[in-house]
Amino acid sequence: MAAGNHSSVTEFILAGLTEHPGLQLPLFFLFLGIYVVTVLGNLVMIMLIGLSSRLHTPMYYFLSSLSFIDLCQSTVITPRMLMSFVTEKNTISYPACMTQLFFFLVFVISESHMLAVMAYDRYVAICNPLLYNVTMSYQLCSCMVVGVYIMGLTGATAHTGCMLRVLFCKADVINHYLCDLFPLLELSCSSTYINEVVVLCFSTFNILTPILTILGSYIFIISSILHIRSTEGRSKAFSTCSSHISAVAIFYGSAAFMYLQPSSVSSMDQGKVSSVFYTIIVPMLNPLIYSLRNKDVKIAFNKFLEKRCFL
Repeated sequence: MAAGNHSSVTEFILAGLTEHPGLQLPLFFLFLGIYVVTVLGNLVMIMLIGLSSRLHTPMYYFLSSLSFIDLCQSTVITPRMLMSFVTEKNTISYPACMTQLFFFLVFVISESHMLAVMAYDRYVAICNPLLYNVTMSYQLCSCMVVGVYIMGLTGATAHTGCMLRVLFCKADVINHYLCDLFPLLELSCSSTYINEVVVLCFSTFNILTPILTILGSYIFIISSILHIRSTEGRSKAFSTCSSHISAVAIFYGSAAFMYLQPSSVSSMDQGKVSSVFYTIIVPMLNPLIYSLRNKDVKIAFNKFLEKRCFL
């Protein structure tokens, strides 16, 4: 029997972020503005890194990949969320819901591992600067990026495959602004034990493994920074790390709050608020905290503007 025939529900209703009528229009313009900034910021980063030879280094190669992930993740989620603010009943078909779930998981898992890859890149740059170009070769960087996407696709396929086996009967209102795992499992009228085990196992791996990689990298980074005699050198190194640590804390903190707990004790209203950070806010902040404050990026951006003015 086809997976889709297991469910008598042909479409879902997305409840959205809030049901308060007075907040719908302000939130629409707020998140529309965030989406515009996210798209423009990440597109500019991808374009600058591609056009500027100054930025053709492993660090910016990873940043361009992160910008691509953020751009895609935001596009998968935000347009549908905006609809919930201006429509009386924001419906989504069963196939469209499963498709959104799949691509959302692909990009959120990929981002988790990309942050770890970027931390490792900074570890090599600070702790082994003389071997940086040899260690972070084009082949290794390409393999790491491909590996990130493979892990995203593997996790998304496992979760979505299990979700297709779930029976959805009468309840069709998803208490969320997107098709996410736990809100969908709450609507199930069949056993979700296997789904919850898969969620716990994959979420633990996709959160704890990158976190341990990041922590390990930063332990060595901090140790190396403390051995720098120059106060200016220490300050520069710490300022570079602080931006990455801030984004990592927001992303992993909100993701862990959402996923590393049983659905029975998880509040969906709290989950919606926490998921806003790692699905919508972080993709907007990443171009700013990683790149637009960077001196090399500013120089590349100014040169690009100068060329445009002379045309």
